Amino acid sequence: MFTGIVTDVGRVRSVRETNRDRRYEIETAYDLESVDLGASISHSGCCLTVVEKGEGWFAVEVSAETLSLTTLDQWSEGAPVNLERAAKLGDEMGGHIVSGHVDGLGEVLSVDAEGGSHRLRIRAPRPLHRLIAPKGSIAVEGVSLTVNAVEDDVFGLNIIPHTWDVTTLGRLTVGSKVNLEIDMLARYLARWQETA
Repeated sequence: MFTGIVTDVGRVRSVRETNRDRRYEIETAYDLESVDLGASISHSGCCLTVVEKGEGWFAVEVSAETLSLTTLDQWSEGAPVNLERAAKLGDEMGGHIVSGHVDGLGEVLSVDAEGGSHRLRIRAPRPLHRLIAPKGSIAVEGVSLTVNAVEDDVFGLNIIPHTWDVTTLGRLTVGSKVNLEIDMLARYLARWQETA
């Protein structure tokens, strides 16, 4: 589990096709002595397992399924990646509960500066859009955010300067695809309604 609070922006060091889909090496500022092989790290909202590590980098393997459902398929050498280590019992819960399982891809429709902040409008895929509510939580590229407004399948966000500067959100442009994870509570309520 994660909180959606990005703690490092890593960089893709290398990309390699393998007989098991794709392998990425990620450069990071994390102290890798404290990262075990098999550890879960959120990569722009996708929970991936550390399979190897070296000085200042670690490797993950990504299945064809994950590549087809997320923005990870677009990663190339040098691409920035929002990173968050898994939460531990007793950690401060600064964002919201995030599983690292991407629910769908959104598309950025607009990016507008407003004072020091930025307003984003993102189109969510159907039927996922039904689970996004004003003042609810959503993870965009692994970043915990509060939804400002919802109009049909488009939702709005206000990104404060700190978040804009210390995550990859500041690199988004109109047409960018983004990993979306809806609030876990909304996911379970929707499932409950389907079966009730």
